[in-house]
Amino acid sequence: MIKKISLLASLFFVLNTINAQSDSSKSNYSITTSGYIDAYFRSSFSTQSGSTNNYTSFTNSQNKLALGMASFKMDQTLGKWGSTIDLGYGKRAEEFSYNDQGLLANVKQAFISYAITDKLKISAGKWATHVGYELLDAPLNRNYSMSYGFSYGPFFHTGVKAEYALSGKTSWMIGLANPTDFVTSKSSSKVFIAQFSTKLFQDKTTLYANYQGGNVGGTDRFSQIDVVINNTLSTQWAFNYDGTIYSAKTSGKTSNWKSNALYLNFDPNSTIGFTLRSEIFDDKSALSAGAFGTSIFANTLSMNYKFKKLTIIPEFRLDNAKDNIFTNSSNKATGSNTSFVLAAVYKF
Repeated sequence: MIKKISLLASLFFVLNTINAQSDSSKSNYSITTSGYIDAYFRSSFSTQSGSTNNYTSFTNSQNKLALGMASFKMDQTLGKWGSTIDLGYGKRAEEFSYNDQGLLANVKQAFISYAITDKLKISAGKWATHVGYELLDAPLNRNYSMSYGFSYGPFFHTGVKAEYALSGKTSWMIGLANPTDFVTSKSSSKVFIAQFSTKLFQDKTTLYANYQGGNVGGTDRFSQIDVVINNTLSTQWAFNYDGTIYSAKTSGKTSNWKSNALYLNFDPNSTIGFTLRSEIFDDKSALSAGAFGTSIFANTLSMNYKFKKLTIIPEFRLDNAKDNIFTNSSNKATGSNTSFVLAAVYKF
């Protein structure tokens, strides 16, 4: 049943819309839409043509203009029921739903929800992961390029989850899902997911403790623990932290990869903002999908210039690895790479 939830969510969304439109006088019905288009140019200064020197998501190009994603999202509520359909077209959507083919690769999210009480809500379908600080959609990130922690962590879950608000400041989420990043799967294994969140220090700090884990066949298991801290220092300064560790037990052997990322934001005014992301990514066990077998220290400085609904993002990035995983302009192995991105994000 879980394997078919995203399709059921889409069907419910259509039927619910038709039902709501047949009685437009219902005061508890609402529908909202949003969307955006993002595009970018990326250049790695030290690589030969044909190589990208990039091991993170969504910016795998070199010296060319590229479409990130065209996205459209519709949220609907009808009494205690809610439904969301979130569609995307472009490389960003394809890499996000990398296990899917055809139209399924364009479905970023599709889920239904029911509010049992004012504090308890049940949701079923496909939704973006709760793990980590960064998000799929470009307008929701201050850096355009992605961190290693995001790129090798989970992208989405398909299953059922319950969210319970203990108070206006604290909440829990628990759920059961298909294997990570799969809408459908032949595997009978399921993944347990959970989140605890709370506000601290006069609501200036928000803490998220995230988890996913489960059996992947036989005695093999995995788990990921993730902590996100968002802190507002003033109207101009803020910092965010995302620390995660992914562990796997395979054939009796335990290995892991880790990421620690700090984001420092400075907004001198409402038009211009700067973000410095510094990340230490450690995958000496070669466990991540990148199978690096090394550690990387990456620093990314981005400026966000906002003009009405348009945001321009020039960005410089420097990646330093302990081992020679990059290539230089002479096609020789090197331990560092410098790149530049110029991105544009338009929201509607």
